[in-house]
Amino acid sequence: MTTIITKEGTILITYQVPENTSLCSVRAFLKGKGVSGGLFRRIKNSGSFWLNGIPIHANGTILRPGDRISYEYPEPPQDIEPEDIPLDIRYEDNDLLIINKPAGMLVHPTPQTTSGTLANALIYYYRKKGEKTLFHCVHRLDRMTSGLLLAAKRPEIQHLLSTKEGKLFHREYIAIAEGIIEPPEGIISLPIARNPESIITRIVSPEGKPAITNYKTEQIFKKESAVFSLLRLSLVTGRTHQIRVHLSHMGHPLLGDDLYGGTLEFIPRQALHAERILLDHPITGEKIDIHAELPKDMADMIV
Repeated sequence: MTTIITKEGTILITYQVPENTSLCSVRAFLKGKGVSGGLFRRIKNSGSFWLNGIPIHANGTILRPGDRISYEYPEPPQDIEPEDIPLDIRYEDNDLLIINKPAGMLVHPTPQTTSGTLANALIYYYRKKGEKTLFHCVHRLDRMTSGLLLAAKRPEIQHLLSTKEGKLFHREYIAIAEGIIEPPEGIISLPIARNPESIITRIVSPEGKPAITNYKTEQIFKKESAVFSLLRLSLVTGRTHQIRVHLSHMGHPLLGDDLYGGTLEFIPRQALHAERILLDHPITGEKIDIHAELPKDMADMIV
């Protein structure tokens, strides 16, 4: 695969059809490369397709082994102001990057907060490098959650990764929960729904969507007279506030998570850190394993 950003700011991508590929349509082939239905329609409406260098209509065209299929499309504008904010980038290549986000930083701008976000910082970073890449985060972290976040440099990479979490990439979190969890290792499988009494919180509810969290207790420690558990967790699903809701429902809210019943006595935010991303690169197949050490506020708790 080759990627070119043209002088006009459009993205030109070329794939060679592998020799062991069966005859297939352009749509079917590109779907396997992460091109969503929406992006495919955008290319048809405002971009172009080429087969072996010759312009084509994608509908009805069949690809054969050895063919070169190219497509070009303009990125839609994003109303995100670039801002010179330091970034802790732990991995980067031509397709994606992994950032260690500090607690307190929003991922996306909101109507109330249009600056100081990870998106503002990343757009500035891209522009400083001369890249016309837009902000395509693969998943999100709550504002007060720290740790690793995966961002794609093209929408098809974002789509490919976001629809195949658990197959192409795996996330692990470190958390501090109140009390001692029994059993010390297990799976929490409880559906999560919106709280009808709140626009922010979620609740465990039989009417909710399936939500599965794996957890393992790594350490039990005391702080003054209180007992806490240091946990390693991974998500099978990715519901809003999933870890926070599951642990709170079990009677062991995250330390500092006052939204779900945690105490603010020792730390002023939920003690949750995205510590690891394990990734099979969607283009190269390379295995990428990135870790981010605990931030000081959490590390100081377990000293």
